[in-house]
Amino acid sequence: MSCLLLPPGKVPLQICRPSYCSYSRRLEFVFCSQLYSKRTTHEKLSLKEVLIFGLSVCHYRLKPIPALNSGEIHPTNQENRTQESSTLRRDENLEQWDSVTAKFAGAANVPFLLLQLPQIILNTRNLLSGNKSALLAVPWLGMFTGLLGNLSLMSYFIKKKETEAVVVQTLGVVSMYVVMLQLAMAEAMPLPHFIATSLVIASGLIVNFMKYFNLLNLEIWRVWEDFILIAGLSALPQVMWSTFVPYVPNTILPGVISFSTAVLAVLMARMGKLSDQGTKFLGSASSWCATLLFMWMAVAQMWTNLLNPDNIRGLSAVTMLLAMIGNGFMIPRALFIRDFMWFTGSSWGCIFYGLGNLVCMYCFNSISKEFFLAATLGFIAWIGVTIWRDTRAYGYSSPFTSLKELVFGP
Repeated sequence: MSCLLLPPGKVPLQICRPSYCSYSRRLEFVFCSQLYSKRTTHEKLSLKEVLIFGLSVCHYRLKPIPALNSGEIHPTNQENRTQESSTLRRDENLEQWDSVTAKFAGAANVPFLLLQLPQIILNTRNLLSGNKSALLAVPWLGMFTGLLGNLSLMSYFIKKKETEAVVVQTLGVVSMYVVMLQLAMAEAMPLPHFIATSLVIASGLIVNFMKYFNLLNLEIWRVWEDFILIAGLSALPQVMWSTFVPYVPNTILPGVISFSTAVLAVLMARMGKLSDQGTKFLGSASSWCATLLFMWMAVAQMWTNLLNPDNIRGLSAVTMLLAMIGNGFMIPRALFIRDFMWFTGSSWGCIFYGLGNLVCMYCFNSISKEFFLAATLGFIAWIGVTIWRDTRAYGYSSPFTSLKELVFGP
């Protein structure tokens, strides 16, 4: 843990110590000066610290939150200053698990950085050899949903000041965009759709980074949040419907209905016509919609595998393994801070996008039995250790207590 060091001769050195609340088992950091605690709360970590050391600004946001409040920023509690050393000793496991999960979340940047690299290399080889049909194994619709979901989740994590998660989502946006560029070159993605996607991605990255560095007007940020809410609520039903074309009629009706509903809901919220509960639900709908867009990418990919099993050889097993590893590294942190939305998205990415596609590849003899068993057993062991370690850190006797708090709140 670190203290805030001040230049000599200006303000006496303030002593800081962690304070633990015995009745709620929540770790909270207490600083002797509220002024410097507030200052520390809004400090940002450098990219080098996040990528290499896995340091996290989450250390002051350890208060678990209910599932319905996953979009809320974790507040810093500075009022509990009376706990003694006996309580500190008892909760050493909690402090250690906090540090470990933060490092895991930072380490997730490495597999996510390499996530699309094998697929990009494979696509490049197919393009250079003139085998454009092999790129049809990668559905552009699934990539689009994942890309839009990552862009929306970037806004979600920026608002929560989850620095390492912001880096992960940024890497996801950039790498997926490169793959979509290759699909457009292979004519596996319509050019007008690619141009529209490019404009949205460029605008989203600019707005998000300006918000991260506190260079963005609040009203512009509100407009962006309304946009991603409308875009997400409009795209999700349409994308889900279009995935199953031609087995369902090719229509834009789901998108039109959801778009109209989303616009009406946003206008009512802006005019103050919604109740506080309705406004709160609308705010959480944006982040949940982003998670569902990300989750649907796995469904679209598996549906493509089912329809065109011969194209499975166009997939990269290393890409699927990296997806499992990257999302798996995020699970302990999401469980520790009781962020149900984050936990759901990361678990789904592990199970369906990573392991699910490996199952398809194994069934069609695209990977060896040893590779498949090693990935499967490793994932099961990781989940088991994560839940056991979290249960021990919080001092619970049953792992179901941790899972119950994750879903329903403490």
